[in-house]
Amino acid sequence: MEYTQLGRTGLKVSRLVLGTMNFGPQTEEAESHAIMDAALDAGLNFFDTANVYGWGENKGRTETIIGNWFAKGGGRREKVVIATKVFGGMDGDREPWPNHDRLSAVNIRRAVDASLKRLRTDHIDLYQFHHIDRLTPFEEIWQAIDVLVQQGKIVYAGSSNFPGYKIAQANELAARRGTVGLVSEQCLYNLAERRAEMEVIPAAQEYGLGVIPWSPLHGGLLGGVIKKETEGGRRASGRSADALADTSVRAQVQAYEDLLEKHGIEPGEAALAWLLTRPGVTAPIVGPRTQAQLESALRAVELELGDEVLTGLDGIFPGPGPSPEAFAW
Repeated sequence: MEYTQLGRTGLKVSRLVLGTMNFGPQTEEAESHAIMDAALDAGLNFFDTANVYGWGENKGRTETIIGNWFAKGGGRREKVVIATKVFGGMDGDREPWPNHDRLSAVNIRRAVDASLKRLRTDHIDLYQFHHIDRLTPFEEIWQAIDVLVQQGKIVYAGSSNFPGYKIAQANELAARRGTVGLVSEQCLYNLAERRAEMEVIPAAQEYGLGVIPWSPLHGGLLGGVIKKETEGGRRASGRSADALADTSVRAQVQAYEDLLEKHGIEPGEAALAWLLTRPGVTAPIVGPRTQAQLESALRAVELELGDEVLTGLDGIFPGPGPSPEAFAW
């Protein structure tokens, strides 16, 4: 496994992040534990979750599964950089009770304590804001985070789904307060969705945030979906099915699969390997439901894409270009 620094910090993390969103809803606890063991054995030390994972009436279930795995001992907790998130309400599918969601100091304090209990640990390495909160000023957010850092409950703070200007606002205020500020941004970024290149990733680079892309296969669209459909009879579903309904997108994905077949490369592994070549990217998140999917993701770290493949991928999925040139003269 390869390791790199998380943004401007001294923290070393693996070039892949184990995403745990499927643990509970799709993968039972025993298999989830087996996947985490296999990931750790492969040297993957960066695990990501969120307080709301488990979804619906089972929100918090995923953190509990991870906590039970930590409780097995054997150095599991000490070897893992654990990241979780706060923003969404935890009241099932019901409207959250006032102050039981978003980023008020009250909810941050409550949410941290609840996550620590479910994770069965005394600290969270990377505590991430799952979404911007247009109602809570960063002065209040940073005051709450500073207290948690001083208490030893969290080590670093990161963002998720932030626009570039909010990254700038957050870290300019943190600098004036003399604190570290955001050290990472977790954003939607992959070959088929490159808008983050316009402002989010440049802002992250400017302020020293490590970029952690989520949905690197764009909901399965970049994982060989057409080949699976034609050869294995596996119909696309969810985001990939919606995208393939557009004939121009289908043609684009077909060209992508044809290019990689020509070079003997698995599409899902190529999509991950491409992200690992991108400036500013620390590690993409992989969310395996099975150990076989984890093994495929791990192979991407060893995969080197040649110039011909990289040029071909850019031709099929061109980026938007930098801001403001992407939308101005």
